[in-house]
Amino acid sequence: MKDYRSLSFWLDTCGDDLTPRPALGSDEQVDVAIVGGGYTGLWTAYYLARADPSLRIAVFEKEVAGFGASGRNGGWCSSLFAAKKKKIAKKSGREAAVAMQRAMFDTIDEVGRVLKEEDIDAHWRKGGSLTAATTPAQLKRVREDVEQDLSWGFTEEDFRWLDETEARSRINVSGCRGAGFTPHCATVQPARLARGLAHAVERRGVKLYEQTEVGSVEGRTVRTSGGRVSAEVVVIATEGYTPRLPGRKRDLMPLYSLMVVTEPLPRSFWDDVGWAENETFADGRHLIIYAQRTADDRIAIGGRGAPYHFGSRIEESYDREPQVFDELRRVIENLWPAIGTARTTHEWGGPLAAPRDWYSSVGFDRSAGLAWAGGYVGDGVSTTNLAGRTLADLICDRTTDATHLPWVNRRSRRWEPEPFRWIGTNLALRTMASADHKENRTGRPSKRADLVGKLIGL
Repeated sequence: MKDYRSLSFWLDTCGDDLTPRPALGSDEQVDVAIVGGGYTGLWTAYYLARADPSLRIAVFEKEVAGFGASGRNGGWCSSLFAAKKKKIAKKSGREAAVAMQRAMFDTIDEVGRVLKEEDIDAHWRKGGSLTAATTPAQLKRVREDVEQDLSWGFTEEDFRWLDETEARSRINVSGCRGAGFTPHCATVQPARLARGLAHAVERRGVKLYEQTEVGSVEGRTVRTSGGRVSAEVVVIATEGYTPRLPGRKRDLMPLYSLMVVTEPLPRSFWDDVGWAENETFADGRHLIIYAQRTADDRIAIGGRGAPYHFGSRIEESYDREPQVFDELRRVIENLWPAIGTARTTHEWGGPLAAPRDWYSSVGFDRSAGLAWAGGYVGDGVSTTNLAGRTLADLICDRTTDATHLPWVNRRSRRWEPEPFRWIGTNLALRTMASADHKENRTGRPSKRADLVGKLIGL
């Protein structure tokens, strides 16, 4: 049997039996067939079962629930949405952009509410999110981001700038010049969330078939390694693994994000650094990093920088890029010199999904019986919950505030064919990395990074 605990620190410490559930062994007929046992599939099953307990719902997962990004991510249950408010407003209007942001605010508390109701101990802590500025260029960029957020009619109860003293009082970061802060974020142990959700849907009568690979979706028929499934509705919830489905190679791009976690750090370290409110942490660099303080006093930190692989290939060997792991360790040492000689105990990675325009979507074509959600670009811990609620409303034919949000039934254009996809994506990654290095040297914002952002649809 595959060693699923080796896939991430989160799965290794999730406290759940990762022995796979039985696979599908024969043809089956259901009302709703969900392809993918990650957050999107599990949240959709959960809210459907709550809305209509009579529904016959089955989830089909190639590995085990939480195998993919749901068991490997940074543990940010945040109010971040992949598409910027300006982009949403351009297509759907200012009110729609504000409504999308407020729905994300509410989603964080909804996740917390369900965890409490279902008695899922996912180490939920709502401490907000801090984005530090550690260079003059970052200072300008992060302050402008806060001002932009406030220009949409939000208040300092939602987004605010912290001067250097106040920022350091929260998380003492080397070189900190100030920080943006929002209270709308919580940390979770992501694998405990995924595994807890899997048990919760089973308690509500949902069938969860693991070790069941889906080979194709043809209309209302799902062909799996264990049999053919007929359904009134099929939900595609495969996120970074979507390109493996026939005909979907260019729908979403699998981009790799990697993480490391330190050993538990001593009280003396936390006395120096603070981080008492368990905020999530990032800074203003172009090549994204993201971190949290874990429940057992480690720093878990991740970042981009791993290459995109030709043809949207996904391989287990791509989960590990020694150069990226080394860079993440350097980031920890540079931001928190008090870390000293503390070692990292786990290194891992995995694919997330990016649509061509960086705009997540959720939708349902009733005539075809096909529903979908995804393209979260790494912001899926909370967005998947909103997706699950929205899909349940759409499938059950209920009109709600969620079904009127601007991402509903929206389609992104497909990615370019190869080799253009490979050339453009890896050039963009290298440009962002070099832009950070140049900003560190000169202190001036990088124009090339802004140009690349526009070209790739940010």
